[in-house]
Amino acid sequence: MKRYRAVLVVLSFALLTVASLSFAKDTDTGRLLTGKVVDKAGEPLKDAVIYLTNTHTKSIKTYIAGPDGAFRFPGLSMNVDYEIFAQYKGHKSDTKTVSQFDNRQRVSMNLQIAAK
Repeated sequence: MKRYRAVLVVLSFALLTVASLSFAKDTDTGRLLTGKVVDKAGEPLKDAVIYLTNTHTKSIKTYIAGPDGAFRFPGLSMNVDYEIFAQYKGHKSDTKTVSQFDNRQRVSMNLQIAAK
């Protein structure tokens, strides 16, 4: 039983190490997606929730916009399409796509929500 636990601990450590290295690699070399969530007048929407979906895995990352409406998603894969939209007080922006065929390392876009 002790040997089984020791093997589990070693395997768990190995998996965490590989995951950490993989994340660090993506953060250094991946795509950076930034932007702002604004209303119709162009005013920032603090606390809007931004949803970023990896269209390959269907995993979703979220971000809560700061006081200036800004959001930031670092370390994104260059080989995956992403869909992004924002919600604020029951209202939703249009969904936009970041394409794997767009070779920019840094992508910036604003998301507009019609009602405040």
